[in-house]
Amino acid sequence: MTDVVLLAGTRKGLFIGRRGSGGTWEFGEPHFNAQAVSAVAIDRRGAAPRLLVAGDSTHWGPSVFSSDDLGATWREPAAAAVKFPEDTGASLERVWQLHPAGPEAPGVVYAGTEPAALFRSADRGESFELVRPLWEHPTRDKWVPGGGGEGLHTVITDPGDPDLVTVAVSTAGVFRTRDGGASWAPSNHGVSAVFLPEPDPEFGQCVHKIAQDAGNTDRLYLQNHWGVYRSDDAGTRWTDIGAGLPSDFGFAVAAHPHRPGTAYVFPLNADIDRVPAEHRCRVFRTQDAGATWEPLTKGLPAGDHYGTVLRDALCTDDADPAGIYFGNRNGELYASQDDGDSWQLLAEHLPDVLCVRAAVLHG
Repeated sequence: MTDVVLLAGTRKGLFIGRRGSGGTWEFGEPHFNAQAVSAVAIDRRGAAPRLLVAGDSTHWGPSVFSSDDLGATWREPAAAAVKFPEDTGASLERVWQLHPAGPEAPGVVYAGTEPAALFRSADRGESFELVRPLWEHPTRDKWVPGGGGEGLHTVITDPGDPDLVTVAVSTAGVFRTRDGGASWAPSNHGVSAVFLPEPDPEFGQCVHKIAQDAGNTDRLYLQNHWGVYRSDDAGTRWTDIGAGLPSDFGFAVAAHPHRPGTAYVFPLNADIDRVPAEHRCRVFRTQDAGATWEPLTKGLPAGDHYGTVLRDALCTDDADPAGIYFGNRNGELYASQDDGDSWQLLAEHLPDVLCVRAAVLHG
């Protein structure tokens, strides 16, 4: 089997798993003990894979760490990698997202933060600069924090054009740039905001996560605070595809790395308890871009289950068949090595799982 690395950021540290050619998973001791690890990334564009981790020490505050030896050693910049300029009057509360761009933008890594802002690095995450046009967007003074805060939690880059970037903010919605960040436009048409007096605003939607289709970079899947949507034109218009799910509320969505039209969600009850829909541990998969959904349960707990999967705690690797992974607030970590058809429990009794990322190790 393919060698895979899996990063699981938790409320109290980072856990790194490796699956070797024999198919057995091994996890070492936690890194960044007692730090909440809110974002992780695996950047394979250099000579060696670079792991990026956003940690948050209750004593020292948030920081971004990197490793070029799969976690054997870590570096932290002497000066804060992500820092708001003094004139903004803001201070960093959390890094919600770390996103290495593709080969179209060598060295570029994006960071999404709370307060909601986008930072750009040109040196693979060593240092970042604030993308001011989004920070100074004319709608910004009307952005209202949601229950989890006001964070920029999703960054999607176009593999063919480094100037095309899509971001999602809780609770401002989707914004898109076509000129490398010089200007930004809301991209929320069709996404309902049932919790607002005007349910179809230009911005203000509580978008929880977006994923990009494998076969069409203009096709996006969106999990909203109530509502699962698809766009076929890079976010210009959205169509509701939640029919057939036990609940269209949830936090996470992920797309298959190779199969067009294939995506995964983890439905939750809402708005009060926010536990798995019908108290069942199920990942739902569509293979026809949201026309139909099927529950994936083989190997998952069959009884009542209350493990909530957060927005960044569901991911895929890039193997074929794909590995699908999720962690929950029960401290359980699950993996499928066959596109989600069957699952195995990799770890349990971890702290709350906040984020997961996985990648095949080449060479």
